[in-house]
Amino acid sequence: MSKLFIQLYLDEDVNVLIADLVRAKGFNVTTARDAGQLRISDAEQLAYAVSQGRALVTHNRSDA
Repeated sequence: MSKLFIQLYLDEDVNVLIADLVRAKGFNVTTARDAGQLRISDAEQLAYAVSQGRALVTHNRSDA
C-alpha cells in the first residue's frame, strides 16, 4: 500500500476507534489523547495541529 501524503490529527470529539480505521487505510493519524492534548480549546487544537503539520479532524456535536 502506498503512503498517503496527508497527516491527520483527530481531536477528542472524534471517537478514538476512528483512528484505527483510518490508519488501516494508510493514513498517518494521531489523536488528542496520543498527543496529550485533551481538554484544550478548539483554537488550541487547531494551533497544535498546524504546529505538527497535520489536518485537524473534529466532530463537535454541541457547537453551534
